[in-house]
Amino acid sequence: MKMELIQPFINAADAVLSQGLHGRTKVNNLTMEEDAYRRKGVAGMIALTGDIEGRIVLDLEPQTAVRVASHYAGAELPESDSLIKETIFELANQVVGNAISALNDQGFKFRVHPPVLLTADQGDGSSEDVEALMIHFETAMGDVFMNVALRHNPQRMKEHAVGA
Repeated sequence: MKMELIQPFINAADAVLSQGLHGRTKVNNLTMEEDAYRRKGVAGMIALTGDIEGRIVLDLEPQTAVRVASHYAGAELPESDSLIKETIFELANQVVGNAISALNDQGFKFRVHPPVLLTADQGDGSSEDVEALMIHFETAMGDVFMNVALRHNPQRMKEHAVGA
């Protein structure tokens, strides 16, 4: 996995979190993972297909998710409120949208799939052994994790080489 594919997602998450939560974020830790992703709280996953394929998981610890959703709602929300899931999906959409715009400017073409909720009894749905980068962001409202697993689509890269 190439860092030039990942960096736009890190930059986008940093910008979306710091602007949306009105505070500084800190990238606390970057680690490579080879196992299927196991969520830490409320997690939304967005799949990408096209020149680059894979998935991005945005995962907030349970109390962080409640605080963030309450912040956006402008009122305290109970842990069971459906707005919590929708807030995570919206944050994931913003992060992925900003990163994809930067990658589109580099000539990559994508299809972004709608976010899905990762639940306790499922992993990320990947059947292959895919290396992923786990990024831990510290925010004033709590810990946010982003797991990025991307790779060049070999078939699409061949098509581009033939068309060039």
